[in-house]
Amino acid sequence: MRTALRILACGLLPFTPLALAQTMHSPTLPQAATTPAAQAGHMMHLDVDVDDKSGTPITGLTQSDFTVLDNNVTPPGLQFKAVGPGQGKVEVLIVMDAVNSSFQTVAYEQQQLEKYLKTPGLKLPNPTSLAYITDKGAEIQKGFTQDGGQLELALEKISTGLRFITRNTGYWGNDERYSTSFKALDQMITYCTNLPGRKILIWVSPGWPLMSGVRTDLDGTQEKEVFKQIVAESTYMRYARVTMDDVNPRGLNSSLLRDYYYQEFTKGVSKLSDVYLGDLGLQVLAEQSGGKVIEADNDISRSVAQLMDTTSSWYEFDFPMPPTETPNVFHSTVVKVDKRDAKAYTRVGYYDQPGK
Repeated sequence: MRTALRILACGLLPFTPLALAQTMHSPTLPQAATTPAAQAGHMMHLDVDVDDKSGTPITGLTQSDFTVLDNNVTPPGLQFKAVGPGQGKVEVLIVMDAVNSSFQTVAYEQQQLEKYLKTPGLKLPNPTSLAYITDKGAEIQKGFTQDGGQLELALEKISTGLRFITRNTGYWGNDERYSTSFKALDQMITYCTNLPGRKILIWVSPGWPLMSGVRTDLDGTQEKEVFKQIVAESTYMRYARVTMDDVNPRGLNSSLLRDYYYQEFTKGVSKLSDVYLGDLGLQVLAEQSGGKVIEADNDISRSVAQLMDTTSSWYEFDFPMPPTETPNVFHSTVVKVDKRDAKAYTRVGYYDQPGK
């Protein structure tokens, strides 16, 4: 299926993969992992969100309600914690993308976010700030607030700047958009490493080009460079306790091929022969981090509100990483919930490293 979709993508995404691979870089590695369990040693930490069929968080679960698997095996030494509303530290960044969206779409994104933030008496579930991406990189507003009106005023202040900075003549080169997007992502991950607790990035964006078609096959050197980037992004997001969500402002009226093609890359990469640049797509990284991908269908306001309301409670698991002598060994992680119509969202895997 993956090969078939690559053939269907022929001609849609021309670029030079080697040049792009050479420009890719990674965020600054934090001096110490940001979770208490990770600081204690070679530990894996999972933040797990559990929702019912309507998307409402399910609280009150115990460890016996869960099955946790690391490469299909229950890890030894499993530790559990339930985090109720108001008990955990979490901060939210709402990210507007003026690189991968048209001028008209960016303007609509702003209108929709203003609609949400202008809700009378809105108190945001968690401290929240704004970030936006232009061809100059990422700009992150200073400070966090739970006051919807205060955040709406901040949004109004950056609107004029966004309209001047955004290239009104349409998209420029796919490789430039891809590189610019990754530079901005790395800026935000580095920023998040200095914040306590969980961090939620809600991206309002159709995503950057997946860069995977029959014209974008990678040679051995390119595969190694892209695999290195895949490992880096996964590891740094895990260290920073970042969960990414994506709200696609184009909704279901856009190309089904483009919008669902990313699902072919979400399982994680364990060997070089499976490497594609599509493994670094926004929606791919979002689902791999334990986040959600929402087709807004023109109602961005409702979609963002839904994601904001699911950040109030969650569950945490910690366990020792299995010993390994080989670097960058991929482990799949699966969390199941023994409750009807309940769905767990968590990181889909990690890259094990030799213990120190």
